[in-house]
Amino acid sequence: MKLSARNILTGTVTAVETGTVTTHVKIDVGGGAIVTASITNEAATDLDLRVGDKASAIIKSTDVLVGKD
Repeated sequence: MKLSARNILTGTVTAVETGTVTTHVKIDVGGGAIVTASITNEAATDLDLRVGDKASAIIKSTDVLVGKD
């Protein structure tokens, strides 16, 4: 698969939490970092995501927000 996105973080699925409309998928990308993605339940079903699966967080955005306490 070829993608135009350049920010691809590969890791291991650590949690799949299905809600009413969306599923939150947590991917351990190493170095103590966990990326959480909110995807539709339909997409999660199509991908057949399970804890332990290898997966990638593909980030394409025109904005990056940064906050600090």
